[in-house]
Amino acid sequence: MMNIKNNKIQLVIARSPFFFGRRGNLLKSLSLLGIIVLTFFTSSLFAQSEQFSEISSMPGAFARMGFGARGMGMGNAISSVITGDKTAYYNPALSVYQEGNSFQTSYSILSLDRSLNFLSFTRKFELGKKDADGNIIGKKRVAGISAGIINAGVSNFAERDNQGNVSGELNPFENQFFVALANQFTEKFTLGFTAKFYYSKLYEEVSTNTLGIDIGALYRVNENITLSAVVSDLLSKYEWDTTPIYGQDGFTVDDEFPMLRKIGVSYFLENSNLLVAIEFENSSAGTNYLRFGVEYGIYEGLFLRGGLDKYDISNTSVPSRPSLGFSYFHDFNTLLVGINYAFVLEPYSSFDQHIIGIDINF
Repeated sequence: MMNIKNNKIQLVIARSPFFFGRRGNLLKSLSLLGIIVLTFFTSSLFAQSEQFSEISSMPGAFARMGFGARGMGMGNAISSVITGDKTAYYNPALSVYQEGNSFQTSYSILSLDRSLNFLSFTRKFELGKKDADGNIIGKKRVAGISAGIINAGVSNFAERDNQGNVSGELNPFENQFFVALANQFTEKFTLGFTAKFYYSKLYEEVSTNTLGIDIGALYRVNENITLSAVVSDLLSKYEWDTTPIYGQDGFTVDDEFPMLRKIGVSYFLENSNLLVAIEFENSSAGTNYLRFGVEYGIYEGLFLRGGLDKYDISNTSVPSRPSLGFSYFHDFNTLLVGINYAFVLEPYSSFDQHIIGIDINF
């Protein structure tokens, strides 16, 4: 928050700058539609409350909104999903299940002059002794890497003097850069690690950065069921310092990120092209979120999905976020190109979120 006193800009650190704005068959198809309608109906009941969750004002809020159209379209419940395109944002261990090389990018249409953009690359490596034809013989090791960027900001943020006159324009922003490595220790168990770097700038010389760590694991119960466990934002903390502007009158503020702990399970019916995922997340801020996502392949290349994000079972007065989305993929010989879209209901906003993305597999 910015206050102007005695023709000087006085900064009051108020957490994340991203929130400086104001706020196969007929039966299967009907079942999917029923689930989606139910999530919207449930959310609309809770959305009438005016209560807020404390975690929304804590640092790093932009990085807790999700990553890309597929994940957000499934309620961000995909930490255990090993089909389709993947990113370490949801679980550092996911990259070992990526087929080929996956490049993903997404752009978000948000209210209140906010921006939210995503970019990632994911691939797996099969390691082991090879024969003359390049085929692995004997024991095979599988590893994966995933790297990405999340960019968020607010534009057209008016700077005013102590008479209320516009004296300039501010454009606070926040970025997250991440690199993840994963290793498949057995056919059933995979472990991954993500190193994250956050950078945030509020005003001219007032900026901060921090490092963070995510640890994730996957366990394949069988061909259909996969379990996940993830701990996110270990060690992450912003330290704001206004002494470059005010000298001895400046001050420092430590802002700790909430630590997130989540477990998930996904069930994939390959013969029916139906994927269902459920996730529970507990945070050091006291939230206990349930997430739900479903994806149905209508025919080759076309997928419909729906989800429910942030249903807080410890405070049901806080509105949850239902979502809908779709993807269409087309094979261009050596390239598989996909168009993704997600609609996410956003409480307390003048209009809802629209996420548009492109996936390229090669």
